[in-house]
Amino acid sequence: MSLFWPRLVHVLPPEVKFIADPEGTIMGANGLTGPRYIGQGTAEMRLVGALREVLAGGHLGYEEVQCVLKDVLPVGSASVDSKVVSEALLAAFLIGQRMNRETDRELKGYCLAFDDELGPPPVADVDSLTHYGEPFDGNTRFFRSTLFVAAVRACYGETCLLHGVEWMPPKGGITEGQMLKFMGANTHLSPTQAKRLLEDENTGFAYLHLQEACPSLYSIIGLREHIKKRPPLATSEKVQQFVRARGKESMVAGFYHVGYEDPLLMLMRRRTVHAGLVVKGEEGALSLTTKERSVNASKGLPVNHCSGFRTPNSANFSETDGISRESFSVAVNAQELGFKSTETPRTDKSVLKNLELGLSALGGDKGPAYDRIVLNAAMADHLLGCSGAQDINSALDRAREAVDSGNALRRLMNYIKISHKVS
Repeated sequence: MSLFWPRLVHVLPPEVKFIADPEGTIMGANGLTGPRYIGQGTAEMRLVGALREVLAGGHLGYEEVQCVLKDVLPVGSASVDSKVVSEALLAAFLIGQRMNRETDRELKGYCLAFDDELGPPPVADVDSLTHYGEPFDGNTRFFRSTLFVAAVRACYGETCLLHGVEWMPPKGGITEGQMLKFMGANTHLSPTQAKRLLEDENTGFAYLHLQEACPSLYSIIGLREHIKKRPPLATSEKVQQFVRARGKESMVAGFYHVGYEDPLLMLMRRRTVHAGLVVKGEEGALSLTTKERSVNASKGLPVNHCSGFRTPNSANFSETDGISRESFSVAVNAQELGFKSTETPRTDKSVLKNLELGLSALGGDKGPAYDRIVLNAAMADHLLGCSGAQDINSALDRAREAVDSGNALRRLMNYIKISHKVS
């Protein structure tokens, strides 16, 4: 740095010099920009103040995080509401928060910051609604089953709301949005239109694109591509309620990295849902596998680890929000449930291959994809405490019947058509 920094200070923009040496303690006389830098405009000045704390290894409060996000987002759009702040500063803020390891207060700030962006969420007239929080960046290797699982669970009244984007870094893998678009569905529904699909007896599930559900968060996808690292939003965006339900609400979210199991459950409790489930599925997604765990598997939580909370059958206690809950933790062993150990089908970022596997399974073709759809539907029902699923074998039989009868496939095909009629 002693060689190159004296040259760089003449060409680098001031915000980058601030990020490199915010206190002016590293670069000596060439580092005076950092301590003096305040940013341009009110929004950027607030961002710089928060970033100073983050760059020093500190943490922010719940309201501080919310204020910064609301000040700087959305960015980069032609909208009159879009904000003009340095992308370098915003990127440093997001990366720094993740590197410091977000506190519960900070994650809650990210999670709830834009709940009111489009006004109060619509309320679907359904008895049960499960919010699915798949990692937005998709699957790059293995079969992604959640879209087909949602069609299965809808057959017996377990309404499902999926949300996400078509493409998200860093993985840029297969998503539900890609599959639905490939099949010809309308993937840009408003929350009110999604509510109608949830209520429709011919569908019973819906997909919401982040661009329609939360434009502010969607506006920084380009920035996230440049920073490469997953920001705090990669955790909080999985725990959203873009539509509410008249009846019971549950949440399911996938995770991979150690340390994010409890924060996800904390966010779900903050949403005051009746049941919450976090799953360490394949690729950190929600898909449980039927493959037997290898004796040489890596240390840490195994694939198929599940934990969460649900409303107990005999509620004799209550939390502060008035909802009674009991906690659970289990590693699902598919062989103990009667499934044969099979390798998970590879898709390798092929949307067509993923669809072929899923549609063939919903058409009754028995095999690894069929088994995974049935297993994931039944285990969600069972672990979330859904009606009629207290006995896991009964839950499995019900899921198989939804597939074998052709009902699940019909619902998915109905969704393609009806998604255009509600728009």
